[in-house]
Amino acid sequence: MRLTVIGTGYLGAVHAACMADIGHEVLGVDVDAEKIRALTEGRPPFFEPGLDEVLTRAIDSGRLRFSTSLSEAAAFGEVHFVCVGTPQQAGSDAADLRHVDAVIDGLVPHLSSPCLIVGKSTVPVGTTPRIAARLRGLAPEGVDVEVAWNPEFLREGFAVEDTLRPDRLVAGVTSPHADKILREVYAPMLDAGIPYISTDPATAELVKVAANSFLATKISFINAMAEVCDAAGADVSTLADALGHDTRIGRRFLNAGLGFGGGCLPKDIRAFTARARELGVGEAVSFLRQVDDINLRQRLRTVAIARDLVGGAFSGHRIAVLGATFKPNSDDVRDSPALAVAAAVHREGGEVRVHDPEGIYNAHLAHPELRYEDDVLTACRGADAVLHLTEWSQYREADPVKLARVVCAPRLVDARNNLDAGLWRSAGWTVRTLGRPGPATVPAPQRGGDALGQSSARGCAAPAEGALLSRAPK
Repeated sequence: MRLTVIGTGYLGAVHAACMADIGHEVLGVDVDAEKIRALTEGRPPFFEPGLDEVLTRAIDSGRLRFSTSLSEAAAFGEVHFVCVGTPQQAGSDAADLRHVDAVIDGLVPHLSSPCLIVGKSTVPVGTTPRIAARLRGLAPEGVDVEVAWNPEFLREGFAVEDTLRPDRLVAGVTSPHADKILREVYAPMLDAGIPYISTDPATAELVKVAANSFLATKISFINAMAEVCDAAGADVSTLADALGHDTRIGRRFLNAGLGFGGGCLPKDIRAFTARARELGVGEAVSFLRQVDDINLRQRLRTVAIARDLVGGAFSGHRIAVLGATFKPNSDDVRDSPALAVAAAVHREGGEVRVHDPEGIYNAHLAHPELRYEDDVLTACRGADAVLHLTEWSQYREADPVKLARVVCAPRLVDARNNLDAGLWRSAGWTVRTLGRPGPATVPAPQRGGDALGQSSARGCAAPAEGALLSRAPK
């Protein structure tokens, strides 16, 4: 089939490449000419494992090309996928649908043959009928245009896999004809046994925001338990393991730490609560406010733990930050908890040096006031504390003995509970985590040098052990 994918950001670029890879003729469309130029050359405008190979293969096959013209898209496509962003409105929790509306306004007047418009963007429930009414006033006379909603469930870092081998496909349709078209689009997945759920548009729109709300709730629940564990001296990781053996609960997304971020979960749960209020059922999802609050409090708790670790104030201290993206295997820094913590430390007077394997360019655009380093050793050199904020595999594989030789004082905050705390402590590090108790005693940092007796990268004035452990985070 001839498909267009309008909007070639994270969702659209992956969808366009994968649809061409399974055999469709695809035209990707975006208003950003530079992005279109990069995609045409086979260069993804963002980091996503495996996308460059699929993109190159699709372009080389002749089934995928790109354009900035909606009129060209109208003439080309039988099915038009809308994949533009729906960010949070400024000054409001509600979703901003102006990009979706702009696609409809720019595409529909140019249509000359029957087609199906399929929304994939995450939108408030009730969007499909609103879009249908909008396009009825824009479509040329005699051109039959229908709208369906087909939400995406991509995980950054696994987007290609999730597109080609999704765990389910959901189609919100208003006619058997629309359902038949979407089944043809996804025929290779259906032949492979992927579950296909055909439903009404309202249910399809709710599936994505409900799924994200559930995941956010699960993450915030275990982070709330981590706070209780800190107060009680319990271990949240063991608690999560025990809970996870209950098949009604499961272990996934029960990892306590710095919390969630990115371009989906935070803004989606806020938009969901805003839409529920509009529908008069705000009380039904009022708990999501608490979910959001718990998530944001993890950032404050991490800053407090780090502040406590360096003696009560960041001023005059160099802080190394490992991780800038909101999750590993991505260069996405939207609403990144790691960057939020780094920026907070900087505002309190800390000299912050940030490392990230893929996200430095985007992080610098978002927070140019921070200093960024290209390798871990340089970021850690002379540091009074190291904050592990994004769980990249290379940080777990880092040698704590080697790092201890370059820091000013071997102090670590593992805000993702992802490192081997015992290994780091055996290398002389004082380790603090969220929700996991430390040993009864910790090695006191040496003044003027590191834990292994090496001369430090700069003069150090480490606080005494009592100062390190004197204040519990609020």
